[in-house]
Amino acid sequence: MRLGLTGAGGFLGWHVRVLAQALGWPDPVTLSRADLADPALVAERLADVDRVLHLAGVNRGDPADVAAGNVELAAALLRGLRRCPSPPKTVVFANSVQAGNGTPYGDSKAAAAATLTGVAEAGTALVDVRLPNLYGEHGRPFYNSVLATFCRLLADGGAPEVRQDRDLDLVHVTDAAARLVDAPPGGSWDAAMPALRIGVRELADLLAGYAAGYRTGDIPPLRDRHEVRLFNTYRSHCFPAHCPIPLTRHADARGELVEVVRAYGGAGQTFCSTSRPGVTRGEHFHLAKVERFAVLRGTAEINLRRVGHDEVLRFPVRGDTPVVVDMPTMWVHNIVNTGSDELLTLFWTNEPFDPSRPDTYPEPVAAPRAPAVVGR
Repeated sequence: MRLGLTGAGGFLGWHVRVLAQALGWPDPVTLSRADLADPALVAERLADVDRVLHLAGVNRGDPADVAAGNVELAAALLRGLRRCPSPPKTVVFANSVQAGNGTPYGDSKAAAAATLTGVAEAGTALVDVRLPNLYGEHGRPFYNSVLATFCRLLADGGAPEVRQDRDLDLVHVTDAAARLVDAPPGGSWDAAMPALRIGVRELADLLAGYAAGYRTGDIPPLRDRHEVRLFNTYRSHCFPAHCPIPLTRHADARGELVEVVRAYGGAGQTFCSTSRPGVTRGEHFHLAKVERFAVLRGTAEINLRRVGHDEVLRFPVRGDTPVVVDMPTMWVHNIVNTGSDELLTLFWTNEPFDPSRPDTYPEPVAAPRAPAVVGR
């Protein structure tokens, strides 16, 4: 599938690009707002693209700017598509459940959808997807969602303030991305976009419980897919500042004991591996799996890079000063034996490995520019 994408740099746009990478599709053709102002450039870029996702929009600001901005972005895309010699088969509009609700934002989204019906003139189908409240990893606090705001406050040691308690219908952003790209079944996503209905106060209390336990590395109950994804969302706001998490060693005449995982519910799998000097393990990322590394013997370096970014974070770790490093979802990671002796590593994941749904997507950590160094 060859995708074209507006709004590629936003919250939803990044998750669409990560999903496309997990599916093994080519990098999407992206159009910035400046690109949309040039109809000839739009036509050139989108020639022979299979599916265009129009995600660019104006969500905040002066009401007049919001109202005009969403319609103009749709009109700009349409002008370019009309000049396209081989237009895409489908245009998908990331609309909102607020469309037509009488607010500048809602009415402008409805007007933008009406504008995009003009793609039918070129034989292109329009798919209008009305998205609810989206949540997920690396959402922008005080902008994308109340959930992202609560996560950031808690990760920084603060507390969320609930001014008005009401029910929310929350959909994980990867599920929304799967709907927009028409992803095939079989992965950790669900294009049916199952929603979690939860009150604002209940959400704040749930996230506060995550924060209280995760300060020392405790894993909360992860009994269903929404609890896993909510926890992953919170973890994305903790990384890398909260890593690595030190472990307490208990020693007596018999030897030593270290608690690596304290989990309070849900499935899980623990396994160990040895690695010879110079050996690298990993070189992949996950969309949903919670994964923990703990070096018990030897010397290693754990390296991570956010998908679609260049900066590599490096954590030097040693068995004689045990710590845990949890892999954030949608970050490529590996572990390298940097010592001269055999490396012994304990791994824990929140779910038993399922070969039919491995949630493991190969990609090297290596990036073109110099890395940042983090940790001890």
